[in-house]
Amino acid sequence: MKSVQLKWLSVFAAAILSVASLAVQAAGEMMPFVLGSSSGGEVADKVDNVKKALQDNGFEIAGDYSPYANAHIIVVTNGALKKAAASHDRAGYIAAQRVSITKVAGKVQIAYTNPDYMAAAYRVETNLSSVGDALKAALGSVKQFGPDEGLSKDDLNEYHYTFGMEYFDEPNELAEFDSHSEATGVVEKNLKSGAGGTSMVYRIDIPGTKQTLFGVGMKAGADGNKYMDDEFVMSEIDFKPTRSTAHLPYEMLVRGSNVEGLHSRFRIAMNFPDLSMMGDNSFMNIMPTPDAVREAMTAAAGGSVEEDF
Repeated sequence: MKSVQLKWLSVFAAAILSVASLAVQAAGEMMPFVLGSSSGGEVADKVDNVKKALQDNGFEIAGDYSPYANAHIIVVTNGALKKAAASHDRAGYIAAQRVSITKVAGKVQIAYTNPDYMAAAYRVETNLSSVGDALKAALGSVKQFGPDEGLSKDDLNEYHYTFGMEYFDEPNELAEFDSHSEATGVVEKNLKSGAGGTSMVYRIDIPGTKQTLFGVGMKAGADGNKYMDDEFVMSEIDFKPTRSTAHLPYEMLVRGSNVEGLHSRFRIAMNFPDLSMMGDNSFMNIMPTPDAVREAMTAAAGGSVEEDF
């Protein structure tokens, strides 16, 4: 544990000493989320109508869950997303787009992930304008939101938060099996049984590949590690008036016989690139989260946790 803490502290020290590292990314074109609408009512009363609107516009409901009070997340996919997910051997992450219904200050915000932003972050070259258009038709489009300034495709293709933090191609390697079917079977069984405080939100198999994407809910419970808990982490990082609830859930990707998950220092930063390093609502407040998330996901994957990572 000491080695883990030292690694984090060295990363923070390097970032503090580097003005360039602390600077906000150059202004670009895209933000991670789109606000579809904001209106009165209750979250529970919106869920069925949102699902119907999505289905009417060609989406398949892969799964949904309520990670905490006044928040509900619906995960969707369609043929275009699955085709994009087959475009390279780690593109499976793009198969799922997330829709959030969140009550904030008496209003219910309906928002969703920006497929163009996510494609760039996952290094997917497929044009997903049709997916964005379908989400807009289903849910509306008031504005893109997230960081104070957007990121360009080039920014996102090689994104990492700062010196020493992980890129897209540096995931957590969680477990290895003899076959894809064995790997997916173990992951699904463990998620459904709540291993490591996890739960299964969805499963999407990518046609023509040996990629399967799982959505992972995380809840610490009374005796668990709060730093892996969806509600706790979001209480620290999702504090702006327009909520980024569609950051959740995290994913595990089975690639062939291997199971991986995006490193939290990448997965969180890509959706919250202007989150400060220190102070209120900062990365410092969730410093143990990457290790806690990795431990929970490793338990769900049926792997073993290395002490020094």
